[in-house]
Amino acid sequence: MSIWGSLIGGFVGFSFAGPIGALIGSMVGGRISSARRSGFQQSFAPPQQVFAIALIILTAKLAKADGYVSKEELIAIKDKLKIPEHEMDQVGKIFNKAKEDSLSYEPYAQQIAQIYRNNPAVLDEVINTLFYIAEADGNVSDSEITMIRGIAKFFGLNESQFEGIKESRKSSDKLNPYIVLGCSSNDDFATVRKKYLQLSKEHHPDILMNKGVPKEVIEESKKKMRAINSAFDQIEKMKQK
Repeated sequence: MSIWGSLIGGFVGFSFAGPIGALIGSMVGGRISSARRSGFQQSFAPPQQVFAIALIILTAKLAKADGYVSKEELIAIKDKLKIPEHEMDQVGKIFNKAKEDSLSYEPYAQQIAQIYRNNPAVLDEVINTLFYIAEADGNVSDSEITMIRGIAKFFGLNESQFEGIKESRKSSDKLNPYIVLGCSSNDDFATVRKKYLQLSKEHHPDILMNKGVPKEVIEESKKKMRAINSAFDQIEKMKQK
């Protein structure tokens, strides 16, 4: 079943705190139960819809940081999230509301980090998809990279992990395999293999779907897995020489 059946309506009847709850609540007339005293933590909201809303909000903030939204970026958002034409108006309202509100991206990133604090691979996937959107117009600006790096820090990613995601966006013949796997060229093969197995487990599409990543965006995780596999294959060949 698609997450787009009733994205905003899917939150009605659930308690949802923090800036995301406030933003969605303002769009549905306050019909979302407030749980503000519990901080930013979500309470029983549908996980795949939470992921989709989070991605739309951060994408809107990314567009604002860049100064404009290109046609290519809008198409990328539509294609990446597999938004049907009849749902574009609803998604556009969320996007515009997030783009226009006075909050910066930081409170949203902080809340999303808390929601998925036990599922770091899901947070990696948010960063991976934000890069996809930023790349859509053929040029990832410095301001976009700065913001994505800032979001990654809120998510608890260190610089090596951030660079690994960024590097995995390249084609297999251009990527640095050690950066993708977060390893050093001085590491022995056993260490590299251990890191590879860890990343393979974390980023397997089936595991991500079970943790709340919607099927609509799982294709990007498949690309990440291909980059991880390619990086390991390259290192294995080099170590065997």
